[in-house]
Amino acid sequence: MFIQTEATPNPATLKFIPGRTVLGSGTMEFVNREAAARSPLAEKLFGVPGVTSVFYGSDFVTVTKDDSDWQHLKPAILGAIMEHYMSGEPLLAEGSAGSDEAADEEGEFFNDDDAETVATIKELIETRVRPAVAGDGGDITFRGFKDGIVYLNMKGSCSGCPSSTATLQHGIQNLFKHFLPDVVEVRPV
Repeated sequence: MFIQTEATPNPATLKFIPGRTVLGSGTMEFVNREAAARSPLAEKLFGVPGVTSVFYGSDFVTVTKDDSDWQHLKPAILGAIMEHYMSGEPLLAEGSAGSDEAADEEGEFFNDDDAETVATIKELIETRVRPAVAGDGGDITFRGFKDGIVYLNMKGSCSGCPSSTATLQHGIQNLFKHFLPDVVEVRPV
């Protein structure tokens, strides 16, 4: 088994591509050891000293570290991913939900009068934003829309990335403003 590793714009995060499906659809993020109990692979990765976050995309695993050195962490992370896939263990523990998407939608907020604008925002996120940030090992999901401000949740390599502010304000905000004059600003949640 060969696992590719890619750098991301976030220096604290690496993207690992095992060459097979990771999460069939949606995304899933584990920000601590307790959340990782839902996934045998995430548990193994949190067992590597220095790992602070694990994120699953359709065909990749993104790992975020503390101030530890990648030179020491990377072999242990690669070993944990390889061991998981060679063991044939399921990605998720029995009874665990398939992705974070349903939970994301439950926490959304917007006025019913803005439903059409929100539908366009979500379509732009799905078709133009998410594919681009998935390439960098992250994800961005809609959280809310109020008073012309779009609130987005940043996950994986996007969470805590030094260039995320520029991505939000110059890339995504300009995109939304171009298609939706009602949008005045984009903010992370």
